[in-house]
Amino acid sequence: MLDLPFLPFSIFLGGLGFMCVAFVSAWCQHWRGGFALDGGLQMFNWHPVLMVTGMVVLYGAAALVYRLPPAWSGPKLPWKVLHGALTLAAFSLAVLGLVAVFRFHNNHGTPNMYSLHSWLGLATVLLFSCQVGAAPAPLHPGSLLHARRPHLPSLQWLAGFSAFLLPWAPAWLRALYKPVHVFFGSTILMLSVASCVSGINEKLFFSLRNGTTDYKCLPAEAVFANTLGVLIILFGVLVLGALARPSWKRPDADSPDSCQVPAPLR
Repeated sequence: MLDLPFLPFSIFLGGLGFMCVAFVSAWCQHWRGGFALDGGLQMFNWHPVLMVTGMVVLYGAAALVYRLPPAWSGPKLPWKVLHGALTLAAFSLAVLGLVAVFRFHNNHGTPNMYSLHSWLGLATVLLFSCQVGAAPAPLHPGSLLHARRPHLPSLQWLAGFSAFLLPWAPAWLRALYKPVHVFFGSTILMLSVASCVSGINEKLFFSLRNGTTDYKCLPAEAVFANTLGVLIILFGVLVLGALARPSWKRPDADSPDSCQVPAPLR
């Protein structure tokens, strides 16, 4: 990789994430009719916006919290809290995005969970739930919005909470669980990117099939949405590249600077 300092890279990546959110919002506002909460087509438009914002941009930002140079020294607890807050915000937006698409499908009699995009997307969110909180208990798709969903405690979340957030967690437990947490974090990001790109493609096929210009003729909407897909892929690749770069990782030294809580003053 190019020997690029992290600060300009992070600024570029932040701008790229902002572009992803701006592009998906502009696509839904300009070509798909805007947003609403009435269960109609405009409510569906919340689905791509919330998923791109949460599952890609916020999730990518959460993954890179420990790459920030200020996080390399001093107590880790504030950065753990920031990482957890960003991850929880991303998960919350993902759940709202699922609510939007399921409500739209149920109101219009559209079958749920029949496409590869839907399988991949739901699998990604369920895997994500294992990282941040409680996994939703399975229900029939038609009843998703008509009943309270019980939540089953996630063993992976409990392990992550015990290993990384609690100040008294032993070092051996953190060392044992960290590779698992990192692996699944990167996997979820890759699946999120794949889900978003497949969803954009699926939406274009459905929307332009009955339009004035077919998708194969590459109308302006298709060019814009395809560009959005490229931006999402680029964002995901750069985040994974930053995670894999050894020189940007926080040193794991057994010193007061790497403790979870501040060392006592002497």
